[in-house]
Amino acid sequence: MKGLVIALQFLTRLPTPRITVSDKEFAASIRWFPAVGFVIGVIVALAGWAVTTLDPWIGALAALLAWITVTGALHLDGVGDIADAAGAAHKDRERLLAVLADPHLGSFGAVAIGLQIAAKLVLLHAVIANGLLAGVVALPFAARIGPLLWTRLLPPLHPGLGARFTDSIRTRDIAGWLALLIGAAVFVPILLAALPLMLLWSAWLLRKLGGISGDGHGAGIELVETGLLLALLAAEKIA
Repeated sequence: MKGLVIALQFLTRLPTPRITVSDKEFAASIRWFPAVGFVIGVIVALAGWAVTTLDPWIGALAALLAWITVTGALHLDGVGDIADAAGAAHKDRERLLAVLADPHLGSFGAVAIGLQIAAKLVLLHAVIANGLLAGVVALPFAARIGPLLWTRLLPPLHPGLGARFTDSIRTRDIAGWLALLIGAAVFVPILLAALPLMLLWSAWLLRKLGGISGDGHGAGIELVETGLLLALLAAEKIA
């Protein structure tokens, strides 16, 4: 279970025991990312449920604040960095990598983060108003299968955080989490939309940037979560 604790420390701001972590153990913690996603989903859903009787918008705001707070806005940072890099990708590769490495937020990144937050807020309101909040529990779990797939499918964009996971993903890790995803889809069918969403993100990264990085993982998680919120709502309207 040490890997789960390491993954919780990396992906969330939840209190965890203080432990010593080697580079190999940190890299292997990616195998536990989907489990951390389930923890995040429970917290988000509970936060929304706790105040949703007051008003769906207040419930949506509470859920969104919990989502951002528990993750420390880690993945939103990836959204901003990837948006800034994509804006520079029409130039040369050196410029792209320089923008990714720049800690400052550019105009593309600021707009992308704002739109992402607004999209989640609006979609959470619609989900709550339609009585679908329980389905939100599984969405962060599904989205965090993405880093396992992206690590196996894409070359590292540069020697950085994302590259450290390259040799830690085993076929049985991906197969196991996908099996759980399919099992969970019996109760929340739209979870199956996660796989095409993750593959679309992989294809975009390869075409636009040429590989995966820590920012690519973070942005992908955010976008898959938003796509699944939309799918959850659309499925209800179509049914």
